[in-house]
Amino acid sequence: MALIEAHTISKIYRLGDIDLKALDGISTAIEQGEFVAIMGQSGSGKSTFMNILGCLDTPTQGQYLLDGVDTGGLSRDELAEIRNKKLGFVFQGFNLLSRTSALENVELPMLYNGNTAPERHERAMSALTSVGLEGREGHHPNQLSGGQQQRVAIARALVNDAPIILADEPTGNLDTRTSAEIMELFVRLNRESGITVILVTHEHDIAAYSKRIIRFSDGHIVSDEAVAR
Repeated sequence: MALIEAHTISKIYRLGDIDLKALDGISTAIEQGEFVAIMGQSGSGKSTFMNILGCLDTPTQGQYLLDGVDTGGLSRDELAEIRNKKLGFVFQGFNLLSRTSALENVELPMLYNGNTAPERHERAMSALTSVGLEGREGHHPNQLSGGQQQRVAIARALVNDAPIILADEPTGNLDTRTSAEIMELFVRLNRESGITVILVTHEHDIAAYSKRIIRFSDGHIVSDEAVAR
């Protein structure tokens, strides 16, 4: 059984009198430990698909199974619990709270788990160390570079030991050198910890860090290929 299974997923948005089909019968599977890049032009359906994978949106038709669980029958609270325990999110804009420290930003996902304050502190420090930010835990986002802010976001995605990281254009706001450093971090997490990494990108050099590239166009998967090494 694959970690992620999509069976003939369609997503239709109603815009006035017009139905916009963002996804049209998508079927694919992603195994535990894969590193997958999702590519496509704006409007191709890749971001809609990523939102469904992240339980942030639901299919209009079809079935999405996450670790064997059919997400279509889950309540809003159950979906929130899955997002908290199974999924770590990394966004282009970092999405850090500006008035809190790096440590406090990383602790946030644990506030819903009943962890004690010492537990949250210890796990957040461990996550920050794993992304190379030991000694920066007291810094606020405006005291950190873009690359350091994205490392905080990755530490936050890791802190609950989620088996999947979903990264949406994670290098979009970074320069070339910093982008390479962030991608090498994803590669290391995938290789050493077995974390499944799924990233949306429109940049071929970023997608080349993955092991598999799924390309979208007009709501369809048009290619699904292993990355040549």
